Amino acid sequence: MQTITNGSTKKAWAGAIAEPGKEFPLTQLPILSGKIPDGLRGTLYRNGPARLERGGMRMGHWFDGDGAILAVHFTDAGATAVYRYVQTTGYKQEVTAAKLLYGNYGMTAPGAFWNQLLRPVKNAANTSVIALSDKLLALWEAGKPYALDLQTLETWGEDDLGGLTKGLAYSAHYKRDGKTGEIFNFGITPGLNAKLHIYKSDATGKIIQKAVYSLDGIPIVHDFALAGQYLVFCVPPVRLNFLPVLLGTNYSDALEWRPQLGTQILVFDRQTLSLVSRSEAEAWFQWHFVNAYQDASGSLIADIARYEDFQVNQYFKEVPTGQTHIPAQSSLTRIHIQPQTGNVTTIERIVDRHCELPTVPQQNVGQPSRYTYFSSFREGIDIGQELLNAIARFDRQTETLVEANLKENLYNSEPLPVPDAQNSEQTWVLSVIYDGNSHSSEVWVFDSDRLNEEPVCKLGLPSVIPHGFHGTWKSA
Repeated sequence: MQTITNGSTKKAWAGAIAEPGKEFPLTQLPILSGKIPDGLRGTLYRNGPARLERGGMRMGHWFDGDGAILAVHFTDAGATAVYRYVQTTGYKQEVTAAKLLYGNYGMTAPGAFWNQLLRPVKNAANTSVIALSDKLLALWEAGKPYALDLQTLETWGEDDLGGLTKGLAYSAHYKRDGKTGEIFNFGITPGLNAKLHIYKSDATGKIIQKAVYSLDGIPIVHDFALAGQYLVFCVPPVRLNFLPVLLGTNYSDALEWRPQLGTQILVFDRQTLSLVSRSEAEAWFQWHFVNAYQDASGSLIADIARYEDFQVNQYFKEVPTGQTHIPAQSSLTRIHIQPQTGNVTTIERIVDRHCELPTVPQQNVGQPSRYTYFSSFREGIDIGQELLNAIARFDRQTETLVEANLKENLYNSEPLPVPDAQNSEQTWVLSVIYDGNSHSSEVWVFDSDRLNEEPVCKLGLPSVIPHGFHGTWKSA
């Protein structure tokens, strides 16, 4: 944790996290420009760490902030929005105490040494969301999901999905098959060698099948891919050194980059959840898969946001201070995997631009997708000092890149491609934008085929939404 100080050289993005996000009740949103498309009907949900300090102490890492959900409902009557913190057990206890009580990924529990044993980690519920038919799930890396009301965002409590027994975690990066409705996810439980738990759920979210697999040491596994009949994991060469943790170091600082281990490729059968193959490839780090699928020859094609090392973790550690210095470059990269052996046959960089928070249309998850959407940086800036401030679409068919031209001091969230309810050929791209010039947040709607033109609609939000991670769309 750091004591909060005011710096004069901070970039405009720091304004969005200078204070905790302010909740607001269901509110009609003003249209600032354009109009809401007639075929855009449903709800945009976004999650992110909205509170990075309490009691004058700033949290140790961007991943530690308390999660808050933004819901934007698009109806025939216009757009309304509500913004609420997920009322996790730890959050409510810290509200009552008016100070930080728990440790997390990048900080140890404050106070006496035994607090680190009594309160080692708080479920921050701050990373992503699943919109099911009857509830919204706020997801975090290392615990159970929290269930919320789809309309009001009232927190109902932890949800075990009918299968998360004691100690089992449910990752933030689920994959939902657009054809079958099945939901796949995983969780890691630490130990001398960590356990990878794989889950298959039906369309309601109820877990109907589980499997467990032993990993080497305690790695970071943040995401995986659904690829046709397979589930693909790339385990980067990052390992937790547990001794420093026992001696009082936080998890983030106890993670070690060990490139000599290479990247482990694990391929599982989606029907049986059994291991098909395991192999090693060259070393890289990734937070996110873009998408994956099986081609006509049976080979697996997986697109990832690839880093050459683990410096991005230090960059994210700096974010809560409002000043960053580390240029962590990621690139849109394609890997070809033979599923029966796990061998990586080729690795190719597709676009030589920074790529993060990548998405494809939901109906294309696990299938070929012509378009990939991702957040990037405007050209010509120092990426070590800035936050994501560009939106891009890569067209695999024409191998062209189109970018939204965000003006200076504007910062976007993950771009979400959303289908038009009236026209299957039309896709809209939604993003929450922080305007550092006016210290305000807006919801922008782009025509995906005219991403480099003005948004078709801009909506004003009642308060600033701090920079977040992942969201989803639920059609009306």
